[in-house]
Amino acid sequence: MITVTMTINGNVVGPVDVDESVKMIDFLHEYRGLTGTKFGCGIGVCHACSIIVDDADGGSHTERTCINGVGNFNGKKLRTVEGHAKRNLMGQITALSPVQQTFVDHFSFQCGWCTSGFVNESTVLVEQLTKQPVDKDQVEDVIENALKKHICRCSGYRKYYVGLRDLVLSQPGLVK
Repeated sequence: MITVTMTINGNVVGPVDVDESVKMIDFLHEYRGLTGTKFGCGIGVCHACSIIVDDADGGSHTERTCINGVGNFNGKKLRTVEGHAKRNLMGQITALSPVQQTFVDHFSFQCGWCTSGFVNESTVLVEQLTKQPVDKDQVEDVIENALKKHICRCSGYRKYYVGLRDLVLSQPGLVK
C-alpha cells in the first residue's frame, strides 16, 4: 500500500491509501468517479487516457494514465476532461471550454472514446501558445506535432485538427 495526495480539477484528494499497483486511470474511475478519461489500448499508444499535469513552473503537459501508477501522480496538480467546463454553484455545466466547444462545433468526434485525450492535449497546446505565440504559417505544423500521437479509430483526425486550427486562429494572442 502507498498513501497518495494530489489535486484533481482544483480539489485536494487524500491522503488516500491505495495498492501501489493501481494504475492512475483506475484510481480516477474507481476511487474518484471520474470516468471521462478513457481506457483505450492499455499500453500507452493511443493517448485516450491522457490527463493534464500542471507543473510547478506554471507550464503543463499531458501524461498517460493507463501505463502510470497512481504513485507517479502523488503530490501533483492534475486536470481531467471533467475539469475544463465552467460550472455553476450547483455543479451544472454552464459553458464548455473553448477547446471542447470547437470540437463540438466541428463535429470532431463520433464515438468520443479518444476525445478526452484530444481535449487535454489541445488545452495544453492553447495554454502554451498564450505564452509563446507562433507565426500564423506555423499553426498547422504546431497542431500536427501536438496531436500526432493521439489515435482516433472512427472519425479520422481532420475534424480535430481543423477545429483546433480554427480556435487557435480566432483567439487573440495565440499567433503572431
